[in-house]
Amino acid sequence: MRTKPVPPVRGLAGLRAVREALPLVPGSTDDCCRRLIERADVPDRNSARSWLAFLVAVSAAARDGDAYYRDTEMPETASLAASFRENVLGAPEVLDALSAAGPLTADSAFERTRSVVPQWERNRDPEWESTWRDRTERLLAWAVVFDIVNETDDGYRLTR
Repeated sequence: MRTKPVPPVRGLAGLRAVREALPLVPGSTDDCCRRLIERADVPDRNSARSWLAFLVAVSAAARDGDAYYRDTEMPETASLAASFRENVLGAPEVLDALSAAGPLTADSAFERTRSVVPQWERNRDPEWESTWRDRTERLLAWAVVFDIVNETDDGYRLTR
């Protein structure tokens, strides 16, 4: 199962900072959300929950039931990239679109991947296109952070 949350991009240093706010010993979701808000400048509980899901998805943190924790070592960028592609909803489709079509803007990448937006998302959010365009921009920005994509004058391009 792939995770949906994609928090705003903070770069690798920002990802490390949010990750470092997690305990080494598993802590409850409530405790971990509070730690992210207090120690990592995450604005609110919903944002903190998104960060928890994203950190687990990219293998920067682990989950044990309703508890989250971090290992002592931060994964290498290549490992983060592989987990991102495998575990984040929409990431493989956006990257495949770049592979097939060459450089794409975020809008063009969204147009090529809009079919991955679940029907229930389309039904519940009257502004789903705007929401998922923003999500596509975040996916591309994280792909840049993980050295999968470069941003160029003519759009985003795969690095590998």
